[in-house]
Amino acid sequence: MFSILNYLLSSGSTGGKVTPVNSSYKAVDLLYQLTDSGATVLIVHPEILEVAIEASIEAKIANSRILLFGDKEIKGYKPYHSVLINDREIEPIYYTPEEAKSTTAYFIYSSGTTGNPKSVELTHTNMTVRSAHVIGAESKLGPHSIIMGVTEFFHIYAMNRVIHTNLIRGVTSIILSSFSFETICESIQKFKVNHVYAVPSTILKFVDDPLAQQFDLSSVNAIISGGLPLNEKLERKFYEMFKIPIFQVYGLTESSTVLQYPDTTKNAIPGYAGILVPNMKAKILSEDRRELGYNEPGELWIHGPNIMKGYLNNKEATDAAFDKDGFFCTGDIAFVDEQGNFFIIGRKRDIIKYHDFYVAPSELESILLTHEAVSDAASFEYYSSHVSHHGIRNIPVAIVTGGNAGIDYITCKELARKNVHVLEKGRLPLKQSNPS
Repeated sequence: MFSILNYLLSSGSTGGKVTPVNSSYKAVDLLYQLTDSGATVLIVHPEILEVAIEASIEAKIANSRILLFGDKEIKGYKPYHSVLINDREIEPIYYTPEEAKSTTAYFIYSSGTTGNPKSVELTHTNMTVRSAHVIGAESKLGPHSIIMGVTEFFHIYAMNRVIHTNLIRGVTSIILSSFSFETICESIQKFKVNHVYAVPSTILKFVDDPLAQQFDLSSVNAIISGGLPLNEKLERKFYEMFKIPIFQVYGLTESSTVLQYPDTTKNAIPGYAGILVPNMKAKILSEDRRELGYNEPGELWIHGPNIMKGYLNNKEATDAAFDKDGFFCTGDIAFVDEQGNFFIIGRKRDIIKYHDFYVAPSELESILLTHEAVSDAASFEYYSSHVSHHGIRNIPVAIVTGGNAGIDYITCKELARKNVHVLEKGRLPLKQSNPS
């Protein structure tokens, strides 16, 4: 952890730019990021040195510029601190407020579902504002706190919260080399972790895996869930089992935190993503770009000093992401109530339209996962060439994986009926897509 912090902060203070990489990348993936970002130095963990060597050849990065984390020289490749750190003191670069707003600090690659990942340019001001947002929302944390992040460092979620912000707060951070569920539980018990950054899949593991009951998790005061919307039923189930509150957070690589309930909130609504962080503006637009009112779902657009500079080498994508007033299009369907509480339904491209309602695939999947015969599920929209007796062509479809109890045709029919019943009775937090 110290090595990473040392490199990240020293690079930024000397005018460098950093692009963190997914450690599971194959050489072809790493090559794309190296060439797209224009990287000239590569610092890697020894475990992925071979991948780095292969990618660096075509990226034209010299062997002398491939450096290692750790203390050992391997195959002639040296530890980065033996090359970059010496007794010579370098004067850090100072930026004026205007320079900080325009000077890039990071290229964070967002994982798109189609095409190559886009490089999100984040400025020094972006990163400073993002840390201020987290510190304001999580005001109870300080030098007395012990936190753990169950999320990879190359994601903005960890970059912002686990690395930058926690350094400012002076908290103790527990860093895991792997995210096996047993390691997570053991670490919480051993180090008395009281604050956990996680994703919904980890929350589901706590609820479903009996292993969690074998460990003492009582030190945890709160869990922050991000990355994807957390289903309300799962959130309630987790609290019933462990009596640990979950605070959802909503953000994007392009914005980091946008919505979060402060840790002083007494009336956080389960299933909701929270309220706008300070200095942010938002609007919700219909498909014809009409601004919508309270409790009307539409596409969420946001504006604030935490929004990215743009997409590197992609002016077309950058121009398409912003409107004439500087609002950024999140691509998510959401609604807000009269008290300012936001609910994220899901990604616009993934949303299922059933009758006149928006349906999030995650909601249907959460119902399927309650059945003992189902270990995993994925739902999506299927457009049928035949009109049903309801007069609809858009049909929710699910693919399920059988659990230990097994699954058969009769069980599948039962699950299908259950989902249709829930949809017809409106028991999901559905909102009309074209309210009259």
